Amino acid sequence: MSFINLKDKVVQVKIVYYGPGRGGKTTNLETINKKYKKQIQSDMVSLKTHGDRTLFFDFLPFDMGKIRGYDLKIQLYTVPGQVKYNATRKLVLRGVDGLVFVADAQKEMREKNIRSLNQLHENLQSYNESIFRIPLVLQYNKVDLRDQGVDILPIDVLEQDLNSKLKVPSFEASALSGYGVPETLKKIISSTVVSIQKKLL
Repeated sequence: MSFINLKDKVVQVKIVYYGPGRGGKTTNLETINKKYKKQIQSDMVSLKTHGDRTLFFDFLPFDMGKIRGYDLKIQLYTVPGQVKYNATRKLVLRGVDGLVFVADAQKEMREKNIRSLNQLHENLQSYNESIFRIPLVLQYNKVDLRDQGVDILPIDVLEQDLNSKLKVPSFEASALSGYGVPETLKKIISSTVVSIQKKLL
């Protein structure tokens, strides 16, 4: 649940980008950081392991206006993609308000996408949270690689694998070029804000 500061009238909203290793979670945040520089009030913090992968999170709050008289602050996090960091991933999910699942559209990543989504489901359950209740957006990243002759899964296959039960909004994307990144971000923010408004009633 979002953190509400009654004294300063601020609702702090936590959105986590989750998905398999090297799928583009950190690249999403780096692209957002560049694109929305003026709205972002703090530096992005990125902790990397020896393999140059994000170990903890990127942290990126920016002001979003008001919700029922409260200022809204959005914090964006990513989790480490590698399986061995699951305890850290779980920790980052604590108190999450909204999720972006970044799937890697390359054919060779099909199983890893499915495993990662299943693990997200399990990790949320450990906080008595349901993947079917929490605001969630799917992003099918790296679709631009098909222009370079890389085998990319058709969107209907990705939808069948990852979204047949969830039935949540999904976007094709190239986090590197920025294609689909703002749309994904806007959708998860609006879905999360709607969800929080209901809780504040």
